[in-house]
Amino acid sequence: MEINGIAHIIVTVSRFDECVAFYRRMLPFLGLTRIVHDRADYFYCIGGRTSFGISRAADHYRHEHCDQTRPGLHHVCFRARSRDNVDAVWQLARELGARILRAPEEGNWAPGYYSTLFEDPDGVRLEINYIPGKGLLAADLSR
Repeated sequence: MEINGIAHIIVTVSRFDECVAFYRRMLPFLGLTRIVHDRADYFYCIGGRTSFGISRAADHYRHEHCDQTRPGLHHVCFRARSRDNVDAVWQLARELGARILRAPEEGNWAPGYYSTLFEDPDGVRLEINYIPGKGLLAADLSR
């Protein structure tokens, strides 16, 4: 068997209202233009063969935020179609007041890897990357 990608990612956030405002701008910019759910406790968009949503944390967790050093989600990485797309998302993240952890730069994760890394209002890390061609999936990398 080989899976056909990831159907959706749902992240529970403590700063739900701030995160909804952030994702209302970020997700459509990434091509997730169809809002499927927009409720007081749940926001969910689809597009680009990807689905992403946020849910409101239970009251007793509302004082907490995402911490990449604890068990659980470390970060979410969306794949861009070009370096220019990575640059454009970085600009939007700056406009939205996201905490920028890494401006667009090349990395050594794969040949031609180019990415930016920032946090949503709850501290969830979002990466946008571009890898030319097939990247690590290229057949000749196994040689």
